[in-house]
Amino acid sequence: MAKIDAFFKLMNDQGASDLHLVAGQPPALRIMGDIERVKYKVLDTDELKAMLYEIAPEDKVKTFEETGDVDFGYEIPGLARYRANFFMQRNGAAAVFREIPATILTAEQLGLPPVIPRLASLPRGLVVVTGPTGSGKSTTLAAIIDVANHSRKDHIITVEDPVEFVHESKTCIVNHREIGLHTKSFSAALRGALREDPDIILVGEMRDLETISLAIEAASTGHLVFGTLHTSSAAKTVDRIIEVFPAGEQSQIRSTLSDGLRAIVAQVLFKRIDKRGRCAALEILIANPAVRNLIREAKTYQIPSMIQTGKKYGMQLLDDAIMEMCKKRMISPEEAYSKANDKSKFRSLLKTPPADFTEA
Repeated sequence: MAKIDAFFKLMNDQGASDLHLVAGQPPALRIMGDIERVKYKVLDTDELKAMLYEIAPEDKVKTFEETGDVDFGYEIPGLARYRANFFMQRNGAAAVFREIPATILTAEQLGLPPVIPRLASLPRGLVVVTGPTGSGKSTTLAAIIDVANHSRKDHIITVEDPVEFVHESKTCIVNHREIGLHTKSFSAALRGALREDPDIILVGEMRDLETISLAIEAASTGHLVFGTLHTSSAAKTVDRIIEVFPAGEQSQIRSTLSDGLRAIVAQVLFKRIDKRGRCAALEILIANPAVRNLIREAKTYQIPSMIQTGKKYGMQLLDDAIMEMCKKRMISPEEAYSKANDKSKFRSLLKTPPADFTEA
């Protein structure tokens, strides 16, 4: 057993989502969204490197030494998988490990709206799940892929950096590809995927122009593509995708995206106050003909009002979802206010509304 495995066991026992190991500081865990210090000595960089290098593949250690940061996956059989990131900082080495549960939770267990698992049955198109880092995007996507894996007879390819949730093939064939281990880049894997007879492609991160372009192309040529972005709303997601392209290509991309887009799910994670755990508030945009027309005509500022009038399609605004959880006393008014898009709706729920300098 590697020395660091004791921290992973502690992480599991405490219900932590992340482990932080930083030279010059004691270890810390992120528990229910908050950083909590572990009662342990301050780590020096040589000791920490020895601990980290014990579990890292040789090529990853080499990359880390050359570049100053590296990502990879680590698994403890019977416990969990971990997404690891090593990086250099002022006092030496540091690492963050995100726990990826061994069990894939269903949409029902996650409390996701009924429209979310239905996305797994789409024949083709692009579905984007967005939100800040650590908002549960991978967990939501894993639940959708799990539905497809049990209900369709298709070929699913996932391209991730690193592989997170592992899906055993059920009625589908599932192939997981890891950047740096099985393929050079997201774009290289996507180009290859188009020749690998896929029905569903999961792109771990749509991080650059080429990857986004290939994802849209794959969605427009008869494949169902799931991808992630770090945006805060459905409208901003559309803008982000289009703005990646040079100005001269944006009109064409608007047209292509409007035809290929099927749904955008933007989510934010909250600490629960009714019981231990966390819950996600979701903004859901379903690309019906009216939404497609707004995208084509560069009227994305009208998307929020379109979501409000599209409840029969399963659409909902993020702030409405947050307000609903607040009324059910699942989350605190203070956290609801801090993470809402339109904070004015939530000020009346606070005992002492703050003077919000961002709105001055």
